Amino acid sequence: MLPADPESRPGLLGRAEAEQIARNLRAMADPTRIQILSLIVEADGGRRPVTELADELGLTQPTVSHHLRIMTDEGLLERAQEGRTVWYSVVPSRVNEVFDSVHADPVAAVVAPPVLDRIAVDLATRFAGVFSLETVAEYVHGSYTLLADRARITRYLPSLTARFAADRLRALAAADGLITDDVPDVLFVCVQNAGRSQLASAILRSLAGDRVRVLTAGSEPAGSINPKIIAALDEIGIPIGGEYPKPLTDEVVRAADYVITMGCGDACPIYPGRRYLDWDLPDPADLSMDGVRAVRDDINTRVRALLADMAVMNAA
Repeated sequence: MLPADPESRPGLLGRAEAEQIARNLRAMADPTRIQILSLIVEADGGRRPVTELADELGLTQPTVSHHLRIMTDEGLLERAQEGRTVWYSVVPSRVNEVFDSVHADPVAAVVAPPVLDRIAVDLATRFAGVFSLETVAEYVHGSYTLLADRARITRYLPSLTARFAADRLRALAAADGLITDDVPDVLFVCVQNAGRSQLASAILRSLAGDRVRVLTAGSEPAGSINPKIIAALDEIGIPIGGEYPKPLTDEVVRAADYVITMGCGDACPIYPGRRYLDWDLPDPADLSMDGVRAVRDDINTRVRALLADMAVMNAA
C-alpha cells in the first residue's frame, strides 16, 4: 500500500502546492474563463484588453472584467495599465501544464492528477480498513472520468468527483457486506438524472432525513439539473442540496434496497433481494412550469406512499 501522507508519496506535490493547484483549477473551471485564457495566450504578444475579449466572446465588459478579476486575484493573470488601456496576460508559472491540458480539452483538465491524488488519500482515510488506497484511487479516477465524459460536468468537478467516488465506494462496501447498518438505500433512476429522479430524491430526503439513504443516477446524465426542478422544489421549501446529474453504476444498484425508475425507459441490472418499481411520469423537460408542479405533486404522493410501505416492511 502507498503511504497515506501525500507529502511522503513519490511523484506527488506537497499538500500546500496541491491546495494551491486546486484553488487555481477552481478559478479556471468556468468555461468562460477557459475561453478567456485561450484568447489571451493566442493573441499577438500574449495579452488582451477587456474590450477585445468582450467583443470576441459576445459578452458585456463588466462580465468579462468579473472573470478577469477572479483569475488575477488567484495569480493566474497579470494586469498592466498602459494609458487608458488595461492589458491582461497569463502568468506562465501558475498556468503552464494545467493550461496546456485545458487548451486541448477544457473538461478533462478541470481536475489535475495531484488533485485526484489528494482526493484519493482523503477518501482512503475515510474507508481505512475497508478499501486499500489503490482501490480508492481507482474509483476516484474512474468517477472523475464518468462525470467529465458521460455527465459532461464542468462546474465544481473536484468536489463532485470526491462525492461521487465516496458514494460509489460506500455502495460497493455495502453490496459486498464489508459494512452494514439498518438504513435502507433507495436509488432513483431516470435517463438524464436532471428532473424526475432529482425531484423524488429531494422530497424523500426532506421527509425521511437520516432514516433513508438516497442516491440518484441516469444512463445519459445531463450537465446540470433542470432549473425548473430547482424552482419547483423551492416553492415548497425543499432545497436541491447540491445535487448533480451522475451516471448509473453497478455498485449503487447492488447496494440499493429499492430501485425506482421514473417511467423513462432506463433499464437497471436485476439483482435478487431488491425491490424494483417504475413510476410512470412525464419528463419535466417537455412541460410548462404548471406541468412540472403537477409532476412534483405526483412524486410527493408516491414518496409518502413509499415511506409508508418501508415502515410496514421494516416492522415485518
